[in-house]
Amino acid sequence: MMDTSSPDMNQAVTESSAAESRAAEFRSVFQDIQSNLSKVIAGQNELLSSMLVAFFAGGHVLLEGVPGLGKTLLVRTLARTIQLPFARIQFTPDLMPSDIVGTRLIVESDSGGRGFEFQKGPVFSSILLADEINRATPKTQSALLEAMQEGHVTIAGVEHVLPQPFFVMATQNPLEMEGTYPLPEAQLDRFFFKLQVPYPDAEEMHIILDRTTAGVSPEVDAVVKDPSSILELRAFARTVHVERSVQDAAIQLVLATHPDSANASESCQRFVRYGASPRAAQAMIIAAKIHALLDNRYHVSNADIRLASTHALRHRIILNFEGQAENITPEEIIAEAVASHL
Repeated sequence: MMDTSSPDMNQAVTESSAAESRAAEFRSVFQDIQSNLSKVIAGQNELLSSMLVAFFAGGHVLLEGVPGLGKTLLVRTLARTIQLPFARIQFTPDLMPSDIVGTRLIVESDSGGRGFEFQKGPVFSSILLADEINRATPKTQSALLEAMQEGHVTIAGVEHVLPQPFFVMATQNPLEMEGTYPLPEAQLDRFFFKLQVPYPDAEEMHIILDRTTAGVSPEVDAVVKDPSSILELRAFARTVHVERSVQDAAIQLVLATHPDSANASESCQRFVRYGASPRAAQAMIIAAKIHALLDNRYHVSNADIRLASTHALRHRIILNFEGQAENITPEEIIAEAVASHL
């Protein structure tokens, strides 16, 4: 008969109880934030949930959708709900890197002396909206690379740490391609998810008009008031258990997007130029852990990987000329890979 009074057993029970409590807290905060966003954003439940998954995973999001679908309002509402500083950058062809990260200015002290002082740019906000990011030149786009990957920027050899949590939401318009600079693969790879903003249906249009033409704005509650609690919940989400077999499924899925891999489908071999990077596997695993927590589980299943696969892979698959000419989409390649390996 097992001795339930042993120190090891008591410790295990205590740790299990603490994990359940933290998991319940995670679900509560996540659902409260999504509920508040839904007060302002009509419909789009899948979009809101996926954006929050990326946020709690510590990643960044690339939003693609036509103008007028509330992308700016979404990010601004998120900042209000979690009480974090918000900044918006409108990317244009004449935008310079210093307009994003900041610059050193010559200032005069009270004693009459002169010296350089660093003037922080809008990147020093916890929630940053990079609006129409593909309208700026590659040089300006690259100013975000270090910030997104390392959490700091370097100016004149001096490293400046960004506030935490730090979350970038970038938008791009899929219709207007004239005068734009497509994001290079290295920068696309640094986005945790690429989410597509669907056009609202008739019922959602009614809700939008009711909310925006009556002169009354929905009230949004402050769900999170201490940024450190966000960091703690992020760290807790990463402790969710992943079996080796589930991790292997995620790896095989990523390898199946490479045209020279034995796992690749005939379509992948024919239409794909480059497959997804290891960051795609990392994104799927971390997102799957969050999906498991939201489903009241403390272990990851293949179904959780499947939920995250399209958002994590679509921007990391580069089609070749034939694929573009045939109007093949990355989603088609992903669907074939998922059907074969999950």
